[in-house]
Amino acid sequence: MQLIGTIPKNLTDFVLVTLFSLLIGLSQRQIHSRAHEEDRTFGTDRTFTFIGILGFILYLLDGDRGILFIGGGLVLAMIMGISYFFHIRDFKDYGATTIVVALITYCLGPLVLTQPLWLVLLLMVTVLILTEIKETLVSISEKFDRYEFITLAKFLIIAGVILPVLPDGPIIKGLSLTPYKIWLAVVVISSISYISYLLKKFVFPKSSIIISGILGGLYSSTAITIILAKKCKNEPEYSHQYMAGIIFATAMMYLRILLLILIFSNDLFLVVWPYFLILFLVSAGVGTFIFYYKNHEINQHNQVIATDKNPLEFKVALIFAALFIAFTVITSEVLKRYGTPGLTTLSFIVGLTDIDPFLINLVQGKYGVPIDMIAVACFQAIISNNFLKMVYGCSLGGKSIRIYLVSGFLLIIAATIAVMLIL
Repeated sequence: MQLIGTIPKNLTDFVLVTLFSLLIGLSQRQIHSRAHEEDRTFGTDRTFTFIGILGFILYLLDGDRGILFIGGGLVLAMIMGISYFFHIRDFKDYGATTIVVALITYCLGPLVLTQPLWLVLLLMVTVLILTEIKETLVSISEKFDRYEFITLAKFLIIAGVILPVLPDGPIIKGLSLTPYKIWLAVVVISSISYISYLLKKFVFPKSSIIISGILGGLYSSTAITIILAKKCKNEPEYSHQYMAGIIFATAMMYLRILLLILIFSNDLFLVVWPYFLILFLVSAGVGTFIFYYKNHEINQHNQVIATDKNPLEFKVALIFAALFIAFTVITSEVLKRYGTPGLTTLSFIVGLTDIDPFLINLVQGKYGVPIDMIAVACFQAIISNNFLKMVYGCSLGGKSIRIYLVSGFLLIIAATIAVMLIL
């Protein structure tokens, strides 16, 4: 350690600049070599190394004034501009990535001399990754249509424009219900839905029934249950896969709700996370059993499940906000009039609707209800919601799946009841 401390800082900085510049140059050489374009590149790995060293020397000589560094940069830009002109003329190739990377390499010297090492490493990693994933980015861009950017714009408006400007003052006397908290709940749900949407559309566009169930469960286990049950009726030979997909969607529901609890109530999360993980494992185990039972001789069915609809419609967000407000008012009135017995009844009733706004509203702990009672109410709503999915699956999926689906859901419900009794 003492020996390292005696090494001059300029020496270590010079070694870092040289090493980073060489790595970028080697990366550029490899890219052009794979494309058989060695004769089209601006310089070699040594060229990039010398560019980095030049930037280091000029900045070090001139200090904070930067006149030499700026002058050297202008000369370098002029040389690269001439090279780019002849590159376009000779090869009709308008790509300028190599030149931009060379300019970034020129800036490594000042970065190493003035910025923390972690920032320089981050920039290095970013440059190396972006230069290597050109084909991947092209493949992703080909999957985008004009509506994807509209969807992204909607998400940015919901999360980055509307939320910050909303006031955090109560809008109903006696309730800690503020515009900010209402829209925060919308943003959280929209974010989870949007991630599920992106995974389904771009990572698993032609996913199996099981993957469709898993990703659909992140968005809405009830909605994916209805979709898979209807398809199961038309393709009975794959009934076990559709049933397993439904159960896996329910397994993901437990993880989704656990994530919501973590976001809105750390105290409640510390109490319930082991139980939610147990129920997730039980549900996943049931789904795995159903998938493999009498299914080993059937190939996995890759089916495009139409669940990748836009999850960020403003109408959906407004409906969720309205439900959040309604459940806030209803929960407050029920607790005032009927106490915890009323909350128990309300939890079971809410499970037959959309449970997310109710659970987010409840777990924020603004009603003075003990944490263990809030946890029990969450599980009660989940039980009735699982019962509702069981009814949907059996009624829409046909007689052939009823015995397995009922058995699977009853086992999950029994496990949820057992967990609820332990609390």
